[in-house]
Amino acid sequence: MGHNSQAVTSTSFAKDQLKSVIERIERLESEKKTISDDIRDVYAEAKGNGFDVKALRTIVRLRKQDANERQEQETILETYMQSLGMI
Repeated sequence: MGHNSQAVTSTSFAKDQLKSVIERIERLESEKKTISDDIRDVYAEAKGNGFDVKALRTIVRLRKQDANERQEQETILETYMQSLGMI
């Protein structure tokens, strides 16, 4: 009988744990949506001030990269553009 009550307790604990995990994920998803909306608003504001949003997004992406990685990418891009007579 002791074994059975242990199973009930651990099942109850597992349910509580599951509920806690789901609620944390839901809260973070909600915060993520709020942050995404805020980022979109900043881009919209920048666009309203005459900035090119595509260029801003590219710069944000590039700044996340390691400097060496970025340099390598730029070199490859430049080489390809020269080969195609674009520059």
